[in-house]
Amino acid sequence: MRKIIYTVESVTSGHPDKVCDQISDAILDVYLAQDKFSRVAMETFGSHNLLVIGGEVTSQAKINSEEIASNLYKKIGYDDSLKIITNIIQQSPDIAQGVDNGGAGDQGIMYGYATNATPEYLPKAVVFAHKLTSGLEDLRRNNPDFFWLGPDGKAQVTIEDGGIKTVLVSCQHSDSIKISEIRALIIEKLIKPLIGDLSGIKILVNPTGKFVIGGFTADTGLTGRKIMVDSYGGLILHGGGAWSGKDPTKVDRSAAYMARFAAKNIVANGFAKECLASVAYAIGKEKPLMLCAQDENKRDLSDLISEKFDFRPLAIIERLDLRRPIYLPTASYGHFGKEGLPWEDVIEL
Repeated sequence: MRKIIYTVESVTSGHPDKVCDQISDAILDVYLAQDKFSRVAMETFGSHNLLVIGGEVTSQAKINSEEIASNLYKKIGYDDSLKIITNIIQQSPDIAQGVDNGGAGDQGIMYGYATNATPEYLPKAVVFAHKLTSGLEDLRRNNPDFFWLGPDGKAQVTIEDGGIKTVLVSCQHSDSIKISEIRALIIEKLIKPLIGDLSGIKILVNPTGKFVIGGFTADTGLTGRKIMVDSYGGLILHGGGAWSGKDPTKVDRSAAYMARFAAKNIVANGFAKECLASVAYAIGKEKPLMLCAQDENKRDLSDLISEKFDFRPLAIIERLDLRRPIYLPTASYGHFGKEGLPWEDVIEL
């Protein structure tokens, strides 16, 4: 009998790539808070005491991107100083002319998925991986026994035939604690409360034996380099477009959210146990080039999704009320499965 085995990864908010995602989305939120019609495409790059913020913006807002980035960096948990360089220019009028008429801000393919396997309507491994990494942050911030934890970290969960086979946690730590103590505390206070019985499960904690240097001191970071962590852990198709730092006229982001909203509500309303929704656009065009959906048995649900959901870019923005500063919370621990995000709402179909 063929085994079904897969692995999913998550990273903490202090991972270098996620720091960049959060800075990009924090800047986006400030623009939208002042001018809800802001057009923003923000990219952040961090490396060894250097932070570069660049992108294209059209907005009436007046912001200080350096201050936003510096404050957030400290809030995440880092105390080293950064040299910050900014290069933010006006959005290309060639792109704007298509968006101004309600068209898509770019071409591309977006996917949305939902399953009834968990209360979050996400695959089991995705949920567990995010709970491990967000749990690391919770212990660091709220449990004095974990004073030694640093902001950087990762986790992986391997599922085999529906059960957990392997759990891997890598966490940044101070020099003041031994690896044996780290392992014991992480298993007892993080892994065991989440998973329960650990019999037969392989547990790996800091397998290199040391993880003292983290963040930009150890590695570079870049906006949009954790798109599988952001979405469905690589278990579901991804169109390739990153989300953080982009205002909702960019269908890379808004249509991916709408596809999730549609898929989740198809499942929540009992039309399928699993649903994969797909949509494609041409830049400057309002109507999708493709809109389709299927259930766990490959049954076509395209007519249903077309009937119940409007995927025109401005219709998505209106339906989900996306011209608001709601994006920073999406930039760590996944964009889906969280309460309070409009694409996670369940409606009656």
